[in-house]
Amino acid sequence: MELGEALEQALPDRPFRFYPAVLSTEADALKWARAGAPPGAVVTAGYQVSPRGRAGFEWDVGAGLAFSVVLRPRLPAPREGWVYTVAVSGLADALGEEATIEWPDEVRSGGVRAGAVGAHVEIGPLGVDWAVVNVLIHDPDPDLVARSVKAIEARLAEASAPVLAAYLRRCETIGRRVVARLIPLGPGGPEVSGLAVSSSVDGSLVVETPEGRRLAIPPQNLGLLERQLP
Repeated sequence: MELGEALEQALPDRPFRFYPAVLSTEADALKWARAGAPPGAVVTAGYQVSPRGRAGFEWDVGAGLAFSVVLRPRLPAPREGWVYTVAVSGLADALGEEATIEWPDEVRSGGVRAGAVGAHVEIGPLGVDWAVVNVLIHDPDPDLVARSVKAIEARLAEASAPVLAAYLRRCETIGRRVVARLIPLGPGGPEVSGLAVSSSVDGSLVVETPEGRRLAIPPQNLGLLERQLP
């Protein structure tokens, strides 16, 4: 069975597009969302010229599979980063109980990356209008694509407190000393160093600096996150 047919069978009863090759599923999903695509609409492809993840960074898909899903969350604008929390939580759910999270966008299994997410969030006058979540999985399994989409939708529909509690239990970034390099990246660009102590309901990583200040870093403002050298 060809990939497109297998994906369509795994994703019945939902708006679905498959392309043998495309510039990026994100580009198509963004156009579709702006044109009124319903929540849960999925764009997939056998090959992407330029698949994109968080902050527009290009993904190396390799033998894996990347796809995009349209969401229409009810969130105030200051909580746009919550889309990252629900997306990465849903992907971790789909990948299994042993999956762990690296804030803000990566899921690991057995210590290696098993998947990642990126999000474009559109803000309107009343808050978040819609979002396109890009998902990378290293196992190109159509059933895993379907489980991931359903799990992300389930986490989005859930109350924030249990989602965040489950997220914090899985997030291995918490308790680690980190250096967060913020956008725009470059010599002399803004950065925050310290101990990652928590995450919040706007998706931010809370970092405690050596001076004892606690700073919140929204995922949409992050360029790179690195371990702080001793």
